Amino acid sequence: MQRDGKPLLNKDYSFSDIVKSSTDMVTEAHQHAALDPLRVLAEKLYKRNPRELRKSGMTRDAALNRLAALPYTSDFAELQGRRGAGAVFLAFDPDYRGDRVLAYMAGLSDMIMAAYNNKTEFFVLDDLDPQKLYNSARNTETAAWKLATARDAEGRLYLISNSMDTAGSNLSFEREFGKLIAEQDTLAKIIADKTNRSINWFVQTAGAMVFLPL
Repeated sequence: MQRDGKPLLNKDYSFSDIVKSSTDMVTEAHQHAALDPLRVLAEKLYKRNPRELRKSGMTRDAALNRLAALPYTSDFAELQGRRGAGAVFLAFDPDYRGDRVLAYMAGLSDMIMAAYNNKTEFFVLDDLDPQKLYNSARNTETAAWKLATARDAEGRLYLISNSMDTAGSNLSFEREFGKLIAEQDTLAKIIADKTNRSINWFVQTAGAMVFLPL
């Protein structure tokens, strides 16, 4: 649209859009799609693990509101300074007496955000490493495996997630993790192709799954 021969800017168009490439916009879209399952996972974990909610001394809504600060902060005093993989390991530490859902979700969120250089908005000069995104996807697989298999000395799962019982299977956690992994893998390939960089592929095997560096 023009007025007096001069183009008018759309009111919804901001300066930040000018300094974003199409890849930046794709990156933000994939990141938002990756963060949504984190919030869903937190709610599901509290529903299936009410004892962790009782440890927090909060209502479910209050606990989820606290987690809503993720991924922007994970500096929770009860995590004893642990971040990333360290916080995930804390969730399965037999001596830990705090909220295991909080520790697990804070650690998982930390690792994912590290792959995005702890940013939520991207511009032309920002440079994401496709290897870090790929490693983050593998770390998400490892975190999901830990959630499904880590047990205490009496053989009980530290955190209950998927179930297979007479009422049928509940694989909703698996689906959310699948979304997280797919978003990171897809973006890693997009950026690798765009920047002509290669990715060192790494195959995780059950029983030997490790957290990769970010």
